[in-house]
Amino acid sequence: MLQYKYLIFFPLVVIEGPIVTVAAGFLAYLGYFNVYILYLVAVAGDIVGDVLYYSIGYFGGKRIMSNGRFLWIKVEQVQKIKNHFDNHFGKTLLFGKWTHSVGGAILVASGIVRVPLKKFIKFNFIGTVPKTLVFLLVGYYFGHAYAKIDTYFGYITIAMLFLIITGATSYYFTRKR
Repeated sequence: MLQYKYLIFFPLVVIEGPIVTVAAGFLAYLGYFNVYILYLVAVAGDIVGDVLYYSIGYFGGKRIMSNGRFLWIKVEQVQKIKNHFDNHFGKTLLFGKWTHSVGGAILVASGIVRVPLKKFIKFNFIGTVPKTLVFLLVGYYFGHAYAKIDTYFGYITIAMLFLIITGATSYYFTRKR
């Protein structure tokens, strides 16, 4: 890891950028990484990963849509999505980059409707640069607090378990009566 750190980090960011970037930010805090090089590698890895999603849609779109749909996208809706992307692509992609819940689908849909690659990379870069910085800084500045945060999560878990048991017990005895 110490010898090939950035070469190992890059493919991990391509696969799962945010989580790996936060963890690497913490490792940079500990001195294992140069935070500036880490940032550049994280941005590059995130963009490469997103281009791979785009490529899946671009080159495999017909096959993906062969069963009539992809996630929430039906074949009949592809033209509507293309029209939406023609008018609001930048906002839509940035929304997907920052929400993660629909990000992968938006990246694949971008390829399916054949958004120009240059436009895709431009808006992807605009969204990736600040997002990656935020995740890296979270890991760098708050990673050292992982033990304290873990303790709080333990308390929250115990409290939730208590509430669930209390609620289930109350429900059981209320239904018995």
